[in-house]
Amino acid sequence: MQTVVIVIHLMVVLALIGVVLIQRSEGGGLGIGGGGGGGGGFFSARGTANVLTRATAILAALFFITSIALTMLAGWGRGPATIFNAPAVAPGAPQAPGAAPAPGGTVLDQLKGIQPAPSSPQVPQSQ
Repeated sequence: MQTVVIVIHLMVVLALIGVVLIQRSEGGGLGIGGGGGGGGGFFSARGTANVLTRATAILAALFFITSIALTMLAGWGRGPATIFNAPAVAPGAPQAPGAAPAPGGTVLDQLKGIQPAPSSPQVPQSQ
């Protein structure tokens, strides 16, 4: 499924690049382009500009839709990553990638077994 969306995405990208490059400059920036043409027929300059503008808007919308679809497909089935669900590793013991997790459960299970340290030094009481 992801491959199909990537292929569609690439075709939309290439079409969008082509449509943007075909469009005629409206001038204004550096005084280049623009000018000429009147009327409102389909094959006139104005009619072609309207078609290309519409095509650009449609292709841009398709680009965003395929981008969002690819993002959702990439994260599909992936749960939230937290340190509390990670397998525990003994301190100072390197673990090879792909090795079985160390026994002892999760980080929370290990924290349950640790006795809390006294919060402040104990002052001897006088008798």
